[in-house]
Amino acid sequence: MNEQQLEAGFVGAGNMGQALIAGLVRSGVHPESIGFAEPDTDRAATLRTLFPGLVLLGPAQLAGRVRTLVLAVKPQMLPELAVDLAAQVAAADPLVVSVAAGISTRRLGGWLGPETRIVRAMPNTPALIGAGITGLYASPLATDADRKTADRLLRAVGATVWLQDEEQMHAVTATSGSGPAYVFLLIEAMTQAARRLGLDQATARQLTLATVGGAARLAQESGTDPAELRARVTSPGGTTERALTVFEESGLAEVVAQAMAAAAARSRELGG
Repeated sequence: MNEQQLEAGFVGAGNMGQALIAGLVRSGVHPESIGFAEPDTDRAATLRTLFPGLVLLGPAQLAGRVRTLVLAVKPQMLPELAVDLAAQVAAADPLVVSVAAGISTRRLGGWLGPETRIVRAMPNTPALIGAGITGLYASPLATDADRKTADRLLRAVGATVWLQDEEQMHAVTATSGSGPAYVFLLIEAMTQAARRLGLDQATARQLTLATVGGAARLAQESGTDPAELRARVTSPGGTTERALTVFEESGLAEVVAQAMAAAAARSRELGG
């Protein structure tokens, strides 16, 4: 195979990198057309076992051989990494897709070079099972073809939403990027409460997971406003009304708003 014909390369192959690789393979891209750079030798070996033919390279080699370069590393690692890759990116001119939280396309372009075509992405962990959603923003230099390429990459692990204003990425991070953890916290709390009410662990977990999953599916598939769905479940003077009163008196809506504002603020801090 021509050395310049790798379809995509991933610098960083943690959970999100692996999810995206798996999504590409499911969509029909052969592992021999996908490269990755991963310093953890055990993890690299695992990925090559899961996806036979996957090409293992150093970050600089990878940047010089791919059409789409995915930077799937922690935000704190990106400044040094990007500067190290700048020469290869300038020479090979790949589309760069960054999944690093908080790092703007302007800052990334400053490290990689002013002519770099960049799409910024904020996927979430349900991408691991193909049920994610990703917020996407294209820098001014990115072409329509680049947008289609990035969209195809992220749609391999779920839905996509395109933003016209990059500032909105902080809200996406606070909503869908961090959001799965909020849901997991609710699942933990409901399961623990069910245990205190007398259910065994297995039953409490089964009831909670089915309830959360079913309610989310109903809200998504019915197209009905969640407030209306909530009202339909809430009989006057009934058990649900009593529980919701406790939530309201405890200021649940304000706590959620404060938590998401804190997440968005941290996203801005990471971006410098």
